[in-house]
Amino acid sequence: MSSVDTEKAAPPPLSSGTVAPPPPPKDYSSFDVVLRILLFGSTLAAVVVMVTSKQTMYFDVPGVPFRVANIAKFQHSPAFIYFVAALSAVCLYSIITLLGSFLFLSKPSCSTKTILHFAILDVLMLGLAASATGTAGGVAYIGLKGNSHVGWTKVCNVYDKFCRHVGGSIAVSLFASALLFLLVLLSLVTLHSRIRKC
Repeated sequence: MSSVDTEKAAPPPLSSGTVAPPPPPKDYSSFDVVLRILLFGSTLAAVVVMVTSKQTMYFDVPGVPFRVANIAKFQHSPAFIYFVAALSAVCLYSIITLLGSFLFLSKPSCSTKTILHFAILDVLMLGLAASATGTAGGVAYIGLKGNSHVGWTKVCNVYDKFCRHVGGSIAVSLFASALLFLLVLLSLVTLHSRIRKC
């Protein structure tokens, strides 16, 4: 065999009037699926940890012959109730969009309109998760440090287990907010790669 037979044929040169086809868009669907799985796990963990944050303490009350029980649980704070409701909505959203990501985004024929819808919904969920995290974090900080200016005493020195649960839940929620931010960026990068350069 000659060396000419083994060489690959060069592609035919483009004529001067022909424009080269655009490169195929990069496929980020597997990264999108991984982020949505992590989002589901983190929001579910944050909700479960917050819902199970309950601690009972017994206190001596003058004039009462027995110790009085006082329970700390998330239902006693509207901020924590909002946190659980908002993170539950984001968790449900992550399940729905995970299925949508499997069905739509992995196909090369997925339209830019579908990706745009995902991006808009991700931004809305990011706002919801971030507001819930900030609200719960503000109340948790008051519980941890108190506020001497208005006379609010700290409670985490008494209800330490309850405060650890709340703090862990808020930390996981912050991670979920970061995941949503990455999903928004990923959708924008995917849209950018699919738009033809002018």
